[in-house]
Amino acid sequence: MNALALTPLSRLAGLAPLIVRLIAGTIMAAHGWQKLVGGLGNFGQFLGQLGVPLPGLMAYVVTLVELLGGVLLILGLLSRLAALLLTINLTVAILLVKVNVGLIAPPEAGAGAELDLALIAGFLTVLLLGPGKLSLDRMLGLDGGGTEKT
Repeated sequence: MNALALTPLSRLAGLAPLIVRLIAGTIMAAHGWQKLVGGLGNFGQFLGQLGVPLPGLMAYVVTLVELLGGVLLILGLLSRLAALLLTINLTVAILLVKVNVGLIAPPEAGAGAELDLALIAGFLTVLLLGPGKLSLDRMLGLDGGGTEKT
């Protein structure tokens, strides 16, 4: 049974928060950048079609949260706050857009909620366990480590 424990890999467990932050942060920063480059007015119109209140303002808020939140996660700076805001952002996106599409969307329906939920799992990991040793939060003394054992 011990052979299945992958003991040599357990020595690398301290890298898990960094890996989660880098992957989830890069995806979110790319989504925010895409909205910025595509035009906030265009994104605001899309939000308006979905019935989002104050779509012009929300286009700025969502883009800022995704772009800045993603960059903050990558850097490991204000990581828990970024993870919380990104969790809220994607939860609202699921409720407004994906709830009618489902977990895995049929090909003609666009994307389902699976990516959003996977990203939320990563954000909650950072939120609950902290950003890890290899983060600006830790280097600057902004995050003492919480419950993580790395």
